[in-house]
Amino acid sequence: MKLSMLINDIESDQLKKNLPRFFVGDTVKVGILIKEGNKERIQPYEGTIIAQHKAGLHTTITVRRIFQGIGVERVLPIHSPTVQEVKIIKRARVRKAKLYYLRDRVGKATRLKEKFDTNKKN
Repeated sequence: MKLSMLINDIESDQLKKNLPRFFVGDTVKVGILIKEGNKERIQPYEGTIIAQHKAGLHTTITVRRIFQGIGVERVLPIHSPTVQEVKIIKRARVRKAKLYYLRDRVGKATRLKEKFDTNKKN
């Protein structure tokens, strides 16, 4: 019992505090730290969140985008040091927790109904 409390204390110190509240269906721009040799840069990755796995320090989001006509998905651990920032571009109104059905759709069929927040707090 004491060991699990110790692990929770260590993990809670490593959680990021300045993340916006994002949901499945949101279009986000994630800044990912790329290391090339001895140089570092932040590369943006923009796409729609199709899945979210909430597990404390191990929380991940699956971001999908279309690149040169091919669907590309990336699973990003949001509390990782390689994920520098997360910006919400737009929100969508969805009725499912996982949007895996977007994998079978192409073109305009992948559009989601936009949700306009009057009290948007990021």
